[in-house]
Amino acid sequence: MFEDIFDIKPISCFLESYFIQQGMNTDAAGYLNLAINLLILYGLVHFINYILRRFVIESFKAFTNKTKTTFDDFLIKSNFPKYVGRIIPILLIYATIPVILIDHQFVLKGVVFLTNLYIIILVVWIFRSLLRTSKNYLKTREEYFDKPLESYMQVLMIFIWIVGIMFVFSEITGKSVINFAISLGAASAVILLIFKDTIMGFVASIQVSVNDIVRIGDWITFSKYGADGDVTEINLATVRVQNFDNTFTTIPTYSLIADSFQNWRGMLESPGRRIKRAINIKQNSVKFVTLEDLEQLKSITLIAPYLEHRQKEVNKYNRKNNVDTTLPINGRNQTNLGIFRKYADAYLHDHPGINKELYLMVRHLSPTPQGIPLEVLCFSSDKRWENYEYIAADIFDHLIAALPYFGLQLFEAPSGDDLKYLANNMNQNTTTNKQE
Repeated sequence: MFEDIFDIKPISCFLESYFIQQGMNTDAAGYLNLAINLLILYGLVHFINYILRRFVIESFKAFTNKTKTTFDDFLIKSNFPKYVGRIIPILLIYATIPVILIDHQFVLKGVVFLTNLYIIILVVWIFRSLLRTSKNYLKTREEYFDKPLESYMQVLMIFIWIVGIMFVFSEITGKSVINFAISLGAASAVILLIFKDTIMGFVASIQVSVNDIVRIGDWITFSKYGADGDVTEINLATVRVQNFDNTFTTIPTYSLIADSFQNWRGMLESPGRRIKRAINIKQNSVKFVTLEDLEQLKSITLIAPYLEHRQKEVNKYNRKNNVDTTLPINGRNQTNLGIFRKYADAYLHDHPGINKELYLMVRHLSPTPQGIPLEVLCFSSDKRWENYEYIAADIFDHLIAALPYFGLQLFEAPSGDDLKYLANNMNQNTTTNKQE
C-alpha cells in the first residue's frame, strides 16, 4: 500500500547508510536511524503544533475582536481553533510515518491504525465543538431563548458518535461501515432497550417544543417530583427546575407529557394574577340592622350611596305589601353581613392594585362548622410574587379590621387559654352558688 513512497526511501535511510559506512552493525544502524527519525518527527510535529496553535488561535481571536457577531466568540470558547490546529500535525504524521517505518511493516500498521482512530475522534471533537457553539449562540437569540436546544444538540451529538463508532468498528475489524450498520439493524431490539430513556426523552422533547408545553424560564409546579420553581434547562433526558428555595429538582423529560403538572406561564402572560381567599364570619354575629345602625353605617363613604338607595327599595317594598316592620324578620330588611359584602366589593373596586377589567366578586360559600366563608375573588394588576402577596395581605388586613364596624366577628377556634378561662368562670360560679 505504500509502494508509491519507495522512491524516497533513501531520504529516511540517509543516516542508516552513513552509520553503516562508518562501520556500524547493520541492525544497530537501522534501529538508531529509526530512533533519530522518530525524534526528529516528534520535535517537528510539536514545533508545527505549537506554531499553528499560536497562529490559529491568536489569528482567530484577532478576527473575532473585529467582528460584531458572537458566533466566532463561542467557537473559541468551545476550542474549535484548537482542534482545527491539530489537523496539519496529524496529517504530517500520517504522511511521514510510512516513510520512517517502511522497513517495519508490523509497527507501521499499528501506528497507521492508531492515527486513523485519532483522526476519527478528532473529527468527532470538531463536530462536537460546532454543535456546542451553535447551541450557545442560539441561546443568545431571543427567538430561541426558551427552546429546548439542549435536547436537539444531544440527539445530533449521539448521531455523530454513532457514526464515529461505526468508522472505528470498520477500522478495527476491517469490515465496511455498511456491514456495521446492518449489524446494528439486527441488534435493534437490544439497542432500543438500552436507549429507551433517551428515545423517550427525545420524543418528549419534540412534543414539548412543538406543542409549546414548557419553555425555559417557565414557572411550573410538579407535585409528584416536589418541583415548584423556574425551568432552567431542558435536555434529552431531564428537565431541571430551580425551586424558590434555590434547590434544584430534576424531572424526567417524558414525564411532562405522561403526567399532569401546573404551568404558570398563562398567569404571567395574562393582565392579572388571581386572588382567591376567604375569611370565616362567626355565624351568631350575623343580624338584621336597625335604623340606628343604618345611620351609623352611612358615615362609611364607600357604601353611603348604596345604603341610601337600598333602603329606599326596602321601604318601598314593605309599604307596598303592608309588611309589619315591628319584627325585622318580616318583609325585606338589610343584614350586617350583606352590607359588609357590598362594602368589600366597593373596597376592591376602589383598590389601585386590582385589575377592574377581570373577574371581581365577593361571595358567600356554604356555612361550615368554622363559620360562614366570605370569599374574595379578584385579580391583582401586579403579578410579581412579592407584590402580589403584599396586595392580598393589604386587602385582607383591611377587611378583617373593618368587621367590627358592621357588628360582625371573625370566627376563631377556642384556644387553650379560652378553655382555661371558661373553666375558671365555671368554678367561680359553682363556688358562689354553694356559698348562697
